[in-house]
Amino acid sequence: MKGKRNAKSFLLPFNFFIFHFDTREISVNFANGKRTRGFPRFHIPTMNDILIKNALFSPSGEEGAADIFISGGIVRQIAPNLEASQGCEVIDATGLTAIPGLVDLHVHFREPGFSYKETIASGSRAAATGGFTTVCPMPNLNPAPDSVENLEKELEIIRRDAVVETLPYATITRSRLGSEPVDFKALSPLAVGFSDDGSGIQDEEAMRRAMKALAPCGKILAAHCEVNALLKKGYIHDGEYARAHGHRGICSESEWREIERDIRLSRETGCPLHICHISTKESVELVRRAKAEGLKVTCETGPHYLAFCDEDLQEDGRFKMNPPLRSRADMEALRQGAADGTIDAIATDHAPHSAEEKNRGLEKSAMGVVGLETSLAAVYTYMVKTGRISFARMIEMMAGNPRRIFGIKGGLRPGDRADIALVDFTREWTVKPEEFLSAGKSTPFAGLTLTAKPVMTIAAGRIVYDEKTK
Repeated sequence: MKGKRNAKSFLLPFNFFIFHFDTREISVNFANGKRTRGFPRFHIPTMNDILIKNALFSPSGEEGAADIFISGGIVRQIAPNLEASQGCEVIDATGLTAIPGLVDLHVHFREPGFSYKETIASGSRAAATGGFTTVCPMPNLNPAPDSVENLEKELEIIRRDAVVETLPYATITRSRLGSEPVDFKALSPLAVGFSDDGSGIQDEEAMRRAMKALAPCGKILAAHCEVNALLKKGYIHDGEYARAHGHRGICSESEWREIERDIRLSRETGCPLHICHISTKESVELVRRAKAEGLKVTCETGPHYLAFCDEDLQEDGRFKMNPPLRSRADMEALRQGAADGTIDAIATDHAPHSAEEKNRGLEKSAMGVVGLETSLAAVYTYMVKTGRISFARMIEMMAGNPRRIFGIKGGLRPGDRADIALVDFTREWTVKPEEFLSAGKSTPFAGLTLTAKPVMTIAAGRIVYDEKTK
């Protein structure tokens, strides 16, 4: 990045300068009685103008370079040869590509309850480093955000510590136990959606009740689909590697069978369904059929499922996640689903654990890998550079579709809240987990060479990451 700046890499907690409360009040029931709080809404306070000079809008540069003027946290103008006003911060983006800030619909920031694994502060800084301006933390926390009171505990940390927009999920069921639905009406103003991620809801009637209750609320149910009875204590894919090395496998049916059920229930209830981290060819086909039928069904997969299969497994905890890396046929089906529009979004399922929890080998390590700081480069390297998807399709899956599906603001068009990443799509770099800002260091991409590196991230018109001052 050319030009001099005095900004630190992480200036202020993101919500310190963008979350204000409007005049609308909601009634909130707490254990100690009733009180009112303002509904958290986006508001952009006065801030310095920014002029980004000479940005490209695709790695090829076919569209030519232009300048981007940001004022009051909003993209005001995109045109060549714009002049900087007095007091405007000028950023020379020559050779860099401007993209909409990325959105990750599926992260685990571990607070409250498990801050030894990750914190909202460390996780959101990792997100900014990776070009993300919005992330959506899952609710497998302690306490689980199954009430306004419990969700408020997470929101308080977010307001204090997050450096990018952090929109949490609330649980689908009380204590995330898969039985009694939460009060969706009370939680909907505060949650980006509802999920019991980390476990599937085993009881069909419980899921039906939840979908019926949620359907009128205008929010999405994000389902972790897994049939516990089919797991049989497995921990990697039930494939050739498992058989050759004496490991217990997880069959593909444990995923797609519950996806099949939840699509049926979505059809029955009219509840919008987003299916988390699909990993099997059968799952891709089920979603494809649901879309052809016109159902309100969307899905995501992770960068690691597009890059690796069980042939790539090593006896190392950094290859252990749930769902597991599947067969080559599954990987190819996921790649095709990403290309043809069946798969809507790429989400990292960023799931940090302590080093001790991940250093126990395939069998005994905790499930989960990190991905915020490698996601863009992994998708660009394995999917765009190889010609499997276009650059535009990558941006659609990592920014446009997540915003559209979940009603998230921000972007790069005039009038958008200024959520922008400047990326060097020519740079090759070696993944060194010890340099991650995330507290989690376990990734299957460790030691590999990837292409594409974010060098600056702007969230709501504020520079929240600058490589020069990292």
